[in-house]
Amino acid sequence: MALIRLNNATVSYEGDLAAENVSFSVEKGDYLVILGENGSGKSTVMKAMLGLVKLKSGEVIHSDGLKKNGVGYLPQQTRIQRDFPASVEEVVQSGVVNRLGRRLFPGREEKQRARQQMERLEIWEMRKRPYRALSGGQQQRVLLARALCATDSLLLLDEPVTGLDPETTAEMYEIIRNINRQGVAIVTVSHDVGQALRDAKHVLVMERTVRFYGETEAYEAWRRENG
Repeated sequence: MALIRLNNATVSYEGDLAAENVSFSVEKGDYLVILGENGSGKSTVMKAMLGLVKLKSGEVIHSDGLKKNGVGYLPQQTRIQRDFPASVEEVVQSGVVNRLGRRLFPGREEKQRARQQMERLEIWEMRKRPYRALSGGQQQRVLLARALCATDSLLLLDEPVTGLDPETTAEMYEIIRNINRQGVAIVTVSHDVGQALRDAKHVLVMERTVRFYGETEAYEAWRRENG
């Protein structure tokens, strides 16, 4: 059964269609890459999956084992976010907020989960450092650790390598690849057709609506036919 499924989902902003009749599903352990030009609806689809935008029509269906707060999300960073005045540890721990229930602060279990993700992303030793003092690649590791605090099953990444140098980009893709191999389904928005498709199992091409959705091998054939 799919972790999450969109059925004819349509989103509009102030009367303008941002995404129309979008249908696809994400299975357990899947790796889906969403491609398309700027303004094609890629990020809108991701926000629809997260419940951050209201659908004009259609539906988003979560499996019984996946609640909205069970999805990890790494959004595109703004300049203000890069200068966020907090320590690495504080940023990562903010990812457990949906696990707190009525509690205001993380307990031992949540702090241990945050530590596990920092160790997983090899940033535990810098946990006391100011987030805004880190390099772009280090900040992305911190935000990825934060996203992983929220989920064991589905991770949504909105252009996770934008602005990174080639070496750091390769490292980030390797990290994402290993997370997927450990059973976490990945959905990533990307402009990078080459590296992003290296490990993808499925591809979704957006142009306000779905131009293509299917397995990666089928996408390669479709791309050759459609330029």
